[in-house]
Amino acid sequence: MAELRPLSAELRHIAATELNEVEERVPADLQALRDWIAKQPHLKCRQDDQFLIAFLRGCKFSLEKAKSKLDSFLTIKTMMPELFANRQMDERNIALCRTGTYVQLPKPFGPGGPRIQLTDYSKFDPKVFKLIDLFRYQTLLMERQIREDDNSVISGYIEILDMGSMSLSFLAQIDLPLIKKMGVFGEKAAPARIKGVHFINCPKEAAALLNMCKSLMPAKLQSRFFVYKNLEKLNEVIPREYLPEEYGGSNGRISDIIVNMEKQMLEYNEYLKEDNQYGVNEQLRPGKRLNADTVFGIEGSFRKLDID
Repeated sequence: MAELRPLSAELRHIAATELNEVEERVPADLQALRDWIAKQPHLKCRQDDQFLIAFLRGCKFSLEKAKSKLDSFLTIKTMMPELFANRQMDERNIALCRTGTYVQLPKPFGPGGPRIQLTDYSKFDPKVFKLIDLFRYQTLLMERQIREDDNSVISGYIEILDMGSMSLSFLAQIDLPLIKKMGVFGEKAAPARIKGVHFINCPKEAAALLNMCKSLMPAKLQSRFFVYKNLEKLNEVIPREYLPEEYGGSNGRISDIIVNMEKQMLEYNEYLKEDNQYGVNEQLRPGKRLNADTVFGIEGSFRKLDID
């Protein structure tokens, strides 16, 4: 019997009809993935049911794809210590949380729908934080999401990025290689699927840079980028009720969401501390060893990048 959190009726239906999940077969699927991990000398990986099921669900129960995604998840995390090593909900991350720059909204996009996540760049002070601080903070939330958020794992997630009142000095921080690496991680490694990235209130100064960042994303992700002139245009796609009160909706008050997120993440510090022991040892990988070029293809992409 698999030790998994029970799903709502809506999520159970989606898992069965869209992800090929067969409840009676789940214990055997989990054991098959665990047996494979045991035979990989280069991998050191969590093996509890709730963690592993995220990769099976994220790959629609294709065991081979789940193996590849899990390997990529551990490989990229090991190759990017600047984002993934020694993470804690420490004072810096608490301070970033309290700005309300990035929040996960409590109500998903419809029953059994994807999680909605909102970034408000007007609250991000580039004199205090760097872009990598925000990305690092988001990876903390992702770790908890993999284990705790069934909507995100089964139905994916939607990102809304409010670019209005964004500090122009923030644009100077944009790190294109880092953006590309995050795109590769999102496509190849993260178990939850991005359903859409929606930009609103995008100033002219940011539009060209946004297009450049988009060009660095894998093709599948590029097709899920959408830009709207204002909130009203976004509401034609995502009704206002799914946005927080500050945006005229009924999906929580940001100040309350911040308090709850801080509490949840502080409770995850021990889990995050344990995470340092997991990853890959390329010296032990059977066959060809991987490196940053083979995983991210950074140099080739930038040679092809056409900057006007």
